[in-house]
Amino acid sequence: MSSFIATAEPGVPTSPTDAATVTNNGWFPDIDLNELRDAMRLDGTVTHDRLRLAAIDAIASINDELQAWQTGQRAAGHADLASVPAPELGGVSTHVLRYRRAVYNLARADLTEQYRTYDATKTGSQHADELEATICESRRNVRWALNDLRGIARSTIELI
Repeated sequence: MSSFIATAEPGVPTSPTDAATVTNNGWFPDIDLNELRDAMRLDGTVTHDRLRLAAIDAIASINDELQAWQTGQRAAGHADLASVPAPELGGVSTHVLRYRRAVYNLARADLTEQYRTYDATKTGSQHADELEATICESRRNVRWALNDLRGIARSTIELI
């Protein structure tokens, strides 16, 4: 009798250097897929093509949501997101950091939903529950990043 046990995590696939950056609309920053992969700790189970598609969709969604805010900033004379007055951390505008955080977390949430297992075993069900928490936390991080970027309170509390 023989068995095979794979213990190593899948390696991160290499991508062509010209495809490692998703070019944005010129006002919002471009997204480096290698930085996204590192920041969100995505291993080789996420192919480069799937990561690129998830990033493009996340960029489109975030850009759409920020369109009214962007219009106001352009009217105020700001040429791009980095030129909107904001504190800098590590030499980067906090607006740019928050924009990236929103895009990265939305891409991660979408990818995690796609890779969620449908295993009917008890272990598979527990794993799906763990992934559900990751998805919810990622979507919460998107909301917080966008609210912080626009200067909106993070939560609204209503009397029920």
